Amino acid sequence: MTDELYARLKTYEGRAAATSGVGKDRVNEPMIRHWCEAMGDGNPAYAGPDAVAPPTMLQVWTMGGLSGHTGRAAAQDELFELLDGAGYTSVVATDCEQEYLRPLRPGDRVTYDAVIESVSERKTTKLGTGYFITTRMDVRAGGEPAGTHRFRILKYTPRARKPKGSRPRPVVNRDNAGFWEGVAEHRLLIQRCGGCGTLRFPWLPGCGRCGSPDWDTVEASGSGSVFSYVVMHHPPFPAFDPPFAVGLIELAEGVRIVSNVVGIPPDRVRVGMPVELEFSRIDGEFELPVFRGVQGGVG
Repeated sequence: MTDELYARLKTYEGRAAATSGVGKDRVNEPMIRHWCEAMGDGNPAYAGPDAVAPPTMLQVWTMGGLSGHTGRAAAQDELFELLDGAGYTSVVATDCEQEYLRPLRPGDRVTYDAVIESVSERKTTKLGTGYFITTRMDVRAGGEPAGTHRFRILKYTPRARKPKGSRPRPVVNRDNAGFWEGVAEHRLLIQRCGGCGTLRFPWLPGCGRCGSPDWDTVEASGSGSVFSYVVMHHPPFPAFDPPFAVGLIELAEGVRIVSNVVGIPPDRVRVGMPVELEFSRIDGEFELPVFRGVQGGVG
């Protein structure tokens, strides 16, 4: 069945996913401004009378919005229906590649064609088993090539969930290993820049203020307050018993950390509530820093 399915999937390679599509809006200054504000990009090339659109907005001008796409061909829907019918019902975007051929300017009308470029063999990933599908979109403006956008997704069957009681493990790498070593010793360590002295959290390989790669650590006192919080009710996650409170904790040292607020009913957590650091052992294997609401605090 697997070989037969893959043979059918391969027949979709080279088939059109969209033909003579037209962007719903011309390249325009308001959308460029919103994008730059969202991305924190203050490049002066994207404002003023000679503005160009950020190259990474290439796909934006082809999006269909809630009302759908123009020029969409049937092949991609057929491909997805085939995979859905075979049990590969979940989908996740994995990556994209873009090539920029000419700048887009306010007033440009974008047109595009798209093709199903490739379907991979069946792959097994941490999410589950499925097929990677790559679609290539060729974008034009004023009839001239403006860029190419390759978009890759995984259509997959999710892996079986871990049994309740198994909490996700923290990802430990060379940039944050020192933090987790401190946690194992019941110490909450904050990075301090060796150049400008700025404290930072979470741990990073370099200073966002002065760029220095040099740093040491200071140990947090453990005192803090709830800067913001949410109470999780739904959806349920394995090994978590809702409702529970997740807080953005502002430490006395001025940095903030996301963690659970414990020792108090979730509906009693309030912004400004004082909290104290403690450490919770998870599944008998590792420690996590959590924060206990202080009796008599706000709320």
